[in-house]
Amino acid sequence: MDEADRQLLRRCRLRLVGDLQVTPLWDALLKRELFTPDMIDDIQAGSRRDQARQLITDLETRGRQALPLFICCLEETGQDTLASLLRTSRQVTKRDPEAIRPLDLEPAVVGPMGLKPEKPRVMKPDPSNLAPGNVTPVVLGPEELLPAQLRPEVLRPEAPRPVDIGSEGLGGQEKLRSAHLVYVLDADPCGHCLIINNVNFCPASELGTRTGSNIDCEKMRRRFCQLHFHVTVRGDLTAKEMLQALAELARQDHQALDCCVVIILSHGCQASHLQFPGAVYGTDGCPVSVERIVNIFNGTSCPSLGGKPKLFFIQACGGEQKDHGFEVACMSPDDEGPGSSPEADAVPFQGDLEPLDQPDAVSSLPTPSDILVSYSTFPGFVSWRNTERGSWYIETLDSILEHWASSEDLQYLLLRVANAVSEKGIYKQIPGCFNFLRKKLFFKTK
Repeated sequence: MDEADRQLLRRCRLRLVGDLQVTPLWDALLKRELFTPDMIDDIQAGSRRDQARQLITDLETRGRQALPLFICCLEETGQDTLASLLRTSRQVTKRDPEAIRPLDLEPAVVGPMGLKPEKPRVMKPDPSNLAPGNVTPVVLGPEELLPAQLRPEVLRPEAPRPVDIGSEGLGGQEKLRSAHLVYVLDADPCGHCLIINNVNFCPASELGTRTGSNIDCEKMRRRFCQLHFHVTVRGDLTAKEMLQALAELARQDHQALDCCVVIILSHGCQASHLQFPGAVYGTDGCPVSVERIVNIFNGTSCPSLGGKPKLFFIQACGGEQKDHGFEVACMSPDDEGPGSSPEADAVPFQGDLEPLDQPDAVSSLPTPSDILVSYSTFPGFVSWRNTERGSWYIETLDSILEHWASSEDLQYLLLRVANAVSEKGIYKQIPGCFNFLRKKLFFKTK
């Protein structure tokens, strides 16, 4: 779907969610092949508003002709008011592309009297005036941030930063306070680890074989077995089968366990979201949003995991952009060896990143708690995979866990992963995460 149609859908989203009659639409959507039967089955969960909301969200991923075909479906089912609204708005937008441009916003500088729109300026405070109660606001400009002063900081194995909760230097109250900020992983096994490894995709999906993904899968299977997880591997699942496998895991009794891990290796794309960006493909070419995956394990669907860490590691593209990076003082020399052939977990389409239905939709989603989602790449960019050694992200994650999991918490481990991956290759990649954990997490290594 092109940007103009996507923005139009989002401007009309509240009206569509409020008025759309979804039941008459299913046959029309199937007849025009806008959705598959499995996709419609997935949408038909919850109330009418829930179904309408999910239908509008998924419509953005159904190609360039999705909006005009959807308008035809509305007309066929007698929903002429909504059809006219979309058709008229679309014609206006085609005539006046400026209508979809965001407003230009002026920067605001916080001053003593409140917010005043004005041009940012460089202010160099006089040290003699920095007495308490006499602080001048400072806006950093180009003179304070010179590129020549920036240097890459590399995390080296020679400089570990282990965290020892039981250090003798801590007093009794300090030890107790620190212990309360660390998840307990005493169970054996610690929890379940599900790995979904999609390698071979149907020809109609136009998604290539993910050569090298089996190497990633075996690395993660071995690593999380060593970290005392019960590991299950599922390969080449369609979107519906992925959701079924995840739901089966969520339905299990986790009462005696301390953690849950989901690892997904597949092609990916951008997708509309409220909390967690991105989507991963089933082997049938249908996307499953990361947000939907995560919410399968919320407190309502999986009460036995309440208050326990739920970790998601996503090796997939976040979009189509290739990051050329910028020149720095040093580069990693061992990422372009002879015979190496990096591939992108590429995508045929993208979704936007800022839905306009937040007031309507936020209340229907659970507040994320005890959740961490680690992405192989920044949203909007490709994620690189070597056909002989596996993906940059998984290879690095496995190595960091091997060397540092016994002494460092998960958040610091992921900083090491991001730093190491960012130094690889000609095209660049930077992993990142959405962290809603309430405590530090140390894996069980002994």
